Amino acid sequence: MQLTTSVRRVLITGAAATVLFAGAGGAVAAPSDTSAAARPVVAASSPYGQLRPLAALSAERLATGDLVAAAKWGTGGPIDDPAREQVVLDAVAAQARQLGADPAVTVRIFRDQIEANKVVQRGLHRAWEADPSQAPTERPDLDEVRQEINRINGALVRAIADSPAARSAPYCGPLLTAAAVRVGHDRHMDGLHAVALARSLRSVCAGA
Repeated sequence: MQLTTSVRRVLITGAAATVLFAGAGGAVAAPSDTSAAARPVVAASSPYGQLRPLAALSAERLATGDLVAAAKWGTGGPIDDPAREQVVLDAVAAQARQLGADPAVTVRIFRDQIEANKVVQRGLHRAWEADPSQAPTERPDLDEVRQEINRINGALVRAIADSPAARSAPYCGPLLTAAAVRVGHDRHMDGLHAVALARSLRSVCAGA
């Protein structure tokens, strides 16, 4: 089930308000407050408790898009990288099989994750082209960034494997939407990352 246009508006509106109040000048995913006091107590076995990690890890993965965009900025390298994408998809399919999860479903979710990451990269490159003063002055090591992406990928595959009941439930869409809104709020997401988060979760619910 896709996140609806109204949900995207909620995410974008909340993120835009945060940017206005904070006076932020660029599209950057802010770190979340992960302190114990800041985290709501949610039973991991509840449907929401199963879906929240999917939204949180998707947001964490999206934040790496900023680093990938900076690593590629000014190099002439393409944002689309079919060979790298296939390596990722093959790896998550193999991990899904090991965990007893459906590899086809896992690959479908990760295709959305990859496309969402490219939404961030393209958005940042457009912003930097329009205002070069906002462009990064240092280039991250892309190999190190990919190691972090691989770590998040592993956690995300496990979250997919742990949530079949919640993902197939008829109320998956509303609960996933609530989780995405909460994660977007906690991470003070701007409009670009909020739209990308909605894109990343498009295939999470069964029947999407």
